[in-house]
Amino acid sequence: MHATSTQFKKVASQKLADPKLQATLANAKGRFVVARSDAVHDIDNFEEMREAAAQLRDHCLDNLDVYLEEWERKATAAGAIVHWAESAEQMNQLILDIARDNEVRKVIKSKSMLGEETGLNEYLENGGLEVRETDLGEYIVQQAKEHPSHIIAPATHKSKEDIAKLFAEKHDRPQLEDITELTHEAREILRPHFLDADMGISGANFLVAETGSTMIVTNEGNGRMTTTMPRVHVAITGIEKCIPTLEDLSLMLRVLTRSATGQPISNYLSVTTGPKRDGDTDGPEQFHVILVDVGRTRVLGSNLREALRCIRCGSCMNHCPVYQNVGGHAYGWVYPGPIGSVLTPAYVGVDKAIDLPNAATLCNQCGVACPVKIPLPDLMRKLREKQTELGLKSVWERAGLRTWTWVATRPVLYGLLTKVAVRFGKLAGGKDRLLHWLPFAGKEWTSERDLPAPSGKTFREIYAARARRDGEANVR
Repeated sequence: MHATSTQFKKVASQKLADPKLQATLANAKGRFVVARSDAVHDIDNFEEMREAAAQLRDHCLDNLDVYLEEWERKATAAGAIVHWAESAEQMNQLILDIARDNEVRKVIKSKSMLGEETGLNEYLENGGLEVRETDLGEYIVQQAKEHPSHIIAPATHKSKEDIAKLFAEKHDRPQLEDITELTHEAREILRPHFLDADMGISGANFLVAETGSTMIVTNEGNGRMTTTMPRVHVAITGIEKCIPTLEDLSLMLRVLTRSATGQPISNYLSVTTGPKRDGDTDGPEQFHVILVDVGRTRVLGSNLREALRCIRCGSCMNHCPVYQNVGGHAYGWVYPGPIGSVLTPAYVGVDKAIDLPNAATLCNQCGVACPVKIPLPDLMRKLREKQTELGLKSVWERAGLRTWTWVATRPVLYGLLTKVAVRFGKLAGGKDRLLHWLPFAGKEWTSERDLPAPSGKTFREIYAARARRDGEANVR
């Protein structure tokens, strides 16, 4: 997928001015945030589980080579065919070669963010294959010729009316209005593709080294049909998804589902170990797994490695005030929200995503909500520092920071200037005590909101006056 993150400011402004999108995002926020809150408060030890999950993910990353080699041995022994891909092109070509070797004409897919990273659908279609997304949200955005706007809810930017109109156009049927009827219509359209597809492609939420298994979490039956009905199944996964044991998997699932959708357990948990065996009633004749790097090892060796803990729950974006207002497409690549503000510059380059680490209030709602405790604000600060080191900040921003540093390191001058500023600010606030306009970078703030005018006293003056009053009170 081509990154358009350099256009963040322009696209974000367009999204803010879109009333239909704003209504859709507000509705989604209520569902996700409230559901997670309810699920977390239903158990007493969720914070202990988060800490354990974070430590487990760090342990896996510290020993990734060991667990990947163990997983490959167990998976191969179970009959899986394991491939390694360093680049997006290599992964895509491997899948196309597998399809051609098996005379595949139609491919059905379960949701995979890695497939979005590599532009897999377009690559296979250009290779002459028919590709059908089967996750409802992914199917909707595929029909609309768009990309997902959310990790777990790809079509969260679309209203019911948008989907009804799209289905009527694409399915050549009368337009429906009821949500249940719309989902039944999608099921009727997709069901024949499950029956005659030659290859199924899925992602993998986790790789279990102990058993050589892949595992996917879904709330629709499409994932299980994609992995069992076609004669060839290909699972694609980032190398960072490996965990040691099935017991570890149970821990990760408890924090994943609660953080993603507020469920204690997902509707479908599918663990796949090798292809169909003698006596099995379903399953693929061939099971291929492609372990993909595409920048992971580079991030693993950097000061952003904690981002690789991510288990793709989407909780950070659900709680992010920036994402809640601009949606996922403004971020310009596969991963939106706070995790996208870290992963996108880490994978595609800091210079190609200059605005994303700055598209955050650093309020840390994302860090508090993350089930594996990724310190997202800290990682965004590191990326901001990297931008400064590389000279990617504007001349005015660099000059402003140098001026601030010079003043802030001279306490007497700093105190004098702040006294002048707060007194002038009080006058500028007028009778309503609001600042409607600020100069320089402050224009961005006051273009959309008023700021309370200062009281006319600096913090130092207020603090000193309070200390004097307390001292006098103690004497009396």
